Amino acid sequence: RMLPRTPSVVAQVFLLLSIVLVIAIAVIQINQQQILSPGLKYGIVLDAGSSRTTVYVYEWPAEKENNTGVVSQTLKCNVKGPGISSYESSPGALAKPLDDCLNKVKERIPVHLHKNTSVYLGATAGMRLLRLQNESAANEVLASIQNYFRAQPFEFRGAQIITGPEEGVYGWITANYLMGNFLERNLWRTWVHPYRKETMGALDLGGASTQISFIPEDPEEHFNSTMQVKLYGYNYNVYTHSYQCYGRDEAEKRLLALLLQKSNTSANVDNPCYPQNYNTALTMKYFFGSLCTQSLRPANYHPNQLVNFHGTGDPGLCQEMVSLLFNFTACRAREDCPFNGIHQPKAKGNFVAFSGFYYTMNALNLSGHFSLDDFNSSMWFFCSQSWAQLPFMLPKFEEIYARSYCFSANFIYYLLVHGYNFNAETWPQIHFQKEVGNSSIAWSLGYMLSLTNMIPAEGKLIQLPLKPSLFAGLLVFLTATALLCLLFLVYLCIASHHRKNIPHVEHVFIPE
Repeated sequence: RMLPRTPSVVAQVFLLLSIVLVIAIAVIQINQQQILSPGLKYGIVLDAGSSRTTVYVYEWPAEKENNTGVVSQTLKCNVKGPGISSYESSPGALAKPLDDCLNKVKERIPVHLHKNTSVYLGATAGMRLLRLQNESAANEVLASIQNYFRAQPFEFRGAQIITGPEEGVYGWITANYLMGNFLERNLWRTWVHPYRKETMGALDLGGASTQISFIPEDPEEHFNSTMQVKLYGYNYNVYTHSYQCYGRDEAEKRLLALLLQKSNTSANVDNPCYPQNYNTALTMKYFFGSLCTQSLRPANYHPNQLVNFHGTGDPGLCQEMVSLLFNFTACRAREDCPFNGIHQPKAKGNFVAFSGFYYTMNALNLSGHFSLDDFNSSMWFFCSQSWAQLPFMLPKFEEIYARSYCFSANFIYYLLVHGYNFNAETWPQIHFQKEVGNSSIAWSLGYMLSLTNMIPAEGKLIQLPLKPSLFAGLLVFLTATALLCLLFLVYLCIASHHRKNIPHVEHVFIPE
C-alpha cells in the first residue's frame, strides 16, 4: 500500500510552499534594498548667467558614510529680471528679485536645516565680460550678493565668477552623472563603476558664451584645453573649450552691429533673421554697449540713439550674415582647428546639447535626436514665417525670444556644422535635451558635486523591505515548517514500509 494519501499530499504541499517562500523572501530582500534616508541634506546653487539667474535646490541622503551621493534636484526657480551683470549701475536692486525664489527655497527646506544648508553662487560669461570691462562694477555686484545672503538663514559659501573651462567641465559632469555614466547599481544594489560605459560629450549654449566638452579619441595628445577630472576613483581627461562672445545673446548683438555697419542708413536697417513684418527700435547701447561689439562701434556712436530694425524673414540671407560671425580663415584649413584659430580634437561619440540649444530646437518643434536634413527644413520653414504667424507656432510666445529663434537656429547650424565639424552622419549623435528625470542639465549640479565632495564611493547602508527581526523570524518559521513537513513525510514513509512487512512475518509463524 502507498503512503496515506491526504496527510502525505498536505505535507508535500507545505514543504514546497515553505521552500518557495524562503527563496522568494530572500530574493525580494536582496533586490529591494533601498538607500536608507533617516534625513536629507540640502545644497543651493545660484546659476548667475548672463541673461538670467536660476536657483537650484539639491538634496541627498544625510549620512555621509553612506557616500552614495545620489543627488537629485528638488526645486528650480527662475529669478525674475535680467542676469546679475545687468545690475552694474544699481547693485542694490538685486535683492528684490532674489526674494521670491529664496522664499520658495525656505519653504522647501525644513527650517531646522536652514543654518546647515550651503549656498553657492557661480557667475558665468556675463560677469566674466563685466569684469573685463569694469572690474570695480563686477566686484560691487558680487559684494551686494554677499550682503544679501548675510541676512539669509543659510550658510553662504561665497559668490564667485567661474572660468569658461570650469563651466564646460561642470556641465559635462552633470550630464554624465544624470545619465548614469559614472555609477550604476549592480545585482546586489551597490554602486559600481559601469562596465565599459562611454561618457557623453556636453554642448552648452548660454547667453554670452558657449562650451564644448568631451573625451577625445586620443587623450594622450595633451591639448592645452584638456582638464583632468577624478570621479569615483577614475581619471577622465576632458577636452573643454569656452567661446566667449559666442553665446546666443552676444552673437546676436554682433549680428545687429554688422547689419548696421553694412547698411546705407543708420536709422532704418533690414534684418533678414527677424521674421517678415517685424519692426523694433533698439538703442545703440543695447548692442554696442557690450565688450563683444566694442570693435564694431561706429565713429559717431551715441549710446541712446535709436536704430529701427525691420525684419525681412530671408533664410538664405540670414545664413550668409551669420557665417560672418565666425572666423574660419584663422585656421588656414587645418583639420583640428575649426574656427577662431582654436585647436580642437575631432568630436567623437554621443553628445547632449542643452540650455540654448534645447530651447531653440523646441521652438522649431524638434527634440531628442533627428537628422540634419530635418533640422535644415524646419529652420528654413520657420525663418520664412511672418511675425503674425509666430504666436500660433511657438509653444510659448515672448517677443524678445520669438524674434530671435531664426537667428539662433542659423547660429547653431554654423557653430555645430562649420565650427565643431558635425556632419549629416554624426549630427544624429547629438541629443537635444533639457533634463534627465526631474533634474535640469546645467553646470550647477556638477559644480555642487565638486564643491561638496559629494562624489560618492560605494553604498553600504541599505534599507531592506522587511525589518531584520521580521526577516529572521519568517526565515526561522518557514525553515522550521519545511523541516517538520520533511520529518512528517519521512515518518509516513517508514510507517508505510513497516506496515508492508507485518503481514509477511505473521504468515511465517502461523502453525499448521
